[in-house]
Amino acid sequence: MGRFDGKVAIVTGAAQGIGEAYARALAQEGANVVVADVNAERGERVAKQITADGGTAAYRQVDVSVVASTTAMAESTVDQFGGIDLLVNNAAIYGGMKLNLLLAVDWDYYKRFMAVNFDGALLCTRAVARHMRKRGGGAIVNQSSTAAWTYSSFYGLAKAGVNSLTQQLATELGGSGIRINAIAPGPTDTEATRTVTPPEIVRQMVERLPIKRMGTPADLVGLCLFLLSAEAGWITGQIFNVDGGQVMR
Repeated sequence: MGRFDGKVAIVTGAAQGIGEAYARALAQEGANVVVADVNAERGERVAKQITADGGTAAYRQVDVSVVASTTAMAESTVDQFGGIDLLVNNAAIYGGMKLNLLLAVDWDYYKRFMAVNFDGALLCTRAVARHMRKRGGGAIVNQSSTAAWTYSSFYGLAKAGVNSLTQQLATELGGSGIRINAIAPGPTDTEATRTVTPPEIVRQMVERLPIKRMGTPADLVGLCLFLLSAEAGWITGQIFNVDGGQVMR
């Protein structure tokens, strides 16, 4: 018996990295998982592998910055699995992210970036909320970052927005039995991080961490599952750092 037997979960940005780890772990705990991602080839691969490993999963292509796309994702999930109980808002532009100053970043790129990395969490939550209400409630985890508390240009700005969004939505959703929290990872060893952050910068970050290593997706999975589970039934509107001690508040 798994903690999420009979539950239906959507994980956005689940075609690789941390999102993939979340999707796999939810399926191992009994959830019917929708692997939602803009990358069809990778998303299909993850869903097929989860199924091959004995879980239940389906791929849905989604652009989290587009209302119609997030609505279709939610509706197709309900059509296939009968409802929605859990959502992980993990999708983001990160691997291949253009690094620039807030004062200099191309405006069209900035708007696209914020539409995915900030607005996407709100649009996906709006898309699933009414379906969760029909099930008597649900739980949502947003993916933040310790970048929200350090200088990280527009990436940090987007994650600071995710933190505030989490707190605002906790108030709006609580009366419907829907909880929402956020996980803020520190430096995490993923394919995306390796493409964005130069090795020397990574080395310097690790040297400053009390626990002197990069995090891994596996370091984040336990907290995500806990926050989605009934064990966290009186926790909402919180941002949890999982960062090797990078930020102490």
